[in-house]
Amino acid sequence: MIERFLKQTKFTSEQDFKEHLEFIIPEDFNFAYDVMDEWAKIKPDHVALLWTSERGEEIRFTYKDLKEQSDKAAAYFQSLGIGHDDKVMLILKRHYQWWLAMLGLHKIGAVAIPATHMLTKHDIIYRNNAASVKAIICCGDDYVVEQIQEAMPESPTVKTLISIGPDIPEGFHDWMKEWNECAPFVRPEHVNTNEDTLLMYFTSGTTGEPKMVAHDHLYALGHLTTGVYWHNLHENSIHLTVADTGWGKAVWGKLYGQWFAGATVFVFDHEKFTAEKIMRQIEKYHITSFCAPPTIYRFMIREDFSKYDLSSLEYCTTAGEAMNPSVAETFQRLTGIQIYEGFGQTETTMTLGTFPWIKPKPGSMGKPNPQYDVHILRPDMTECEDGEKGEICIRIGDNKPLGLFKYYYRDDKQTKSVWHDGYYHTGDMAWRDEEGYYWFEGRIDDVIKSSGYRIGPFEVENALMTHPAVVECAITGVPDPIRGMVVKATVVLSKEYKDKAGDELVKELQNHVKHETAPYKYPRIIEFVDELPKTISGKIRRVEIREKDNKNNRK
Repeated sequence: MIERFLKQTKFTSEQDFKEHLEFIIPEDFNFAYDVMDEWAKIKPDHVALLWTSERGEEIRFTYKDLKEQSDKAAAYFQSLGIGHDDKVMLILKRHYQWWLAMLGLHKIGAVAIPATHMLTKHDIIYRNNAASVKAIICCGDDYVVEQIQEAMPESPTVKTLISIGPDIPEGFHDWMKEWNECAPFVRPEHVNTNEDTLLMYFTSGTTGEPKMVAHDHLYALGHLTTGVYWHNLHENSIHLTVADTGWGKAVWGKLYGQWFAGATVFVFDHEKFTAEKIMRQIEKYHITSFCAPPTIYRFMIREDFSKYDLSSLEYCTTAGEAMNPSVAETFQRLTGIQIYEGFGQTETTMTLGTFPWIKPKPGSMGKPNPQYDVHILRPDMTECEDGEKGEICIRIGDNKPLGLFKYYYRDDKQTKSVWHDGYYHTGDMAWRDEEGYYWFEGRIDDVIKSSGYRIGPFEVENALMTHPAVVECAITGVPDPIRGMVVKATVVLSKEYKDKAGDELVKELQNHVKHETAPYKYPRIIEFVDELPKTISGKIRRVEIREKDNKNNRK
């Protein structure tokens, strides 16, 4: 399959990859037709999607099944008046209908807007109006349908509501009943151009209302490198990415790149995460490839590995935040498997990564994916030296890099704030070592300037996380009359240490950080809390901690 889209498909070294990664870009590329339907011709009986649930269900979809059922979904959407460029929000958790809906929407040139089931009435109203959403397809859960119903009076653009069940409230179409009654699907004469919008994501920013990231149809093609080279997948792979379908990580790990590789995408439909549940699935279904955010690996290594057979695992990756080296080292000691890290944003595909021919350095994001021209820049737009912290930026050149977003929908000002001077500005800080590896420092807004030093929150968090008392932490700066800012740690303790919270433990953690990293970085203030403030996508809201501290300081 990939030979249709790449001039060279096998790479033996970093240099080879850098010099010879070259895409063949079809006219009017459409992932559903040009990849999935083609697999249905080449390998009709190969399992494309292995879906299981904690309720004991199990469904295997071959490529032929997915072709037939995505056709059916497309015909169903057409029967409801959904067509080219219509915005359709999907609130489907991990139900298998999400994959059918995504492919069905691609086939008619509609725009998919995946969303989390945790959205409130306010969130749904905002999204409906900001994107002019025409239809919502949702799971029939009490909370989800209630929030949608309450949002409707203030959502004038929404014309169609579809529920997959079990609850089909009044005013909602019944997917499971109605989609069998449609006429056979007829492909529209013209579905899309490469520049048309494929999908949109609302980013869970740490400040303000979420932005709408619009991606074109080539975004799917941009993920070929994610699945084939970063996840290192092949046709015999069974790949599990732990991610809800409401987040961008789902299309990173459960859709495009994996199916370019011809792999089997494994899905475990569950409500509440536990490491035990995930590890049992790896054991039972002989998962070969696994990707999850660092937090999940942190929970996994607290388990007793002697109770599980994880011998089927061949390859593991992580993204979403930087990984603490201690977690990677412990996981490798327990499994023999190194974790390959990666970095990207909702606005991009895989931007930096540890590819198979690059030796992992735990804690490093790896090296640039050659489909992007990546630089670390100072505020004056000059290049940083090795070891110097700056902003990760992507040079645009004459053509937009494959996989980079089009714009923030209906927000020129915001688009121009990150896309200027010939670069896309990620807003993320990093430094590059002498071997070309990139190391994450945090968001630009999160960098602490103390006594002339610039301190990235992650390097201090990293040091703290190696102490057994610390489950989670967030590093922020607190205004100080002498030093300008001082480092503060907001810490969630493990249950074994909760009753030890006090001055003694504060000193112990401070000394631990001094030992683990440069002494000037140690947190002069430590606050113990039960939980950290987070966005609905699970990112720590350091801004909220800062605002609370600033408020207290003003009193």
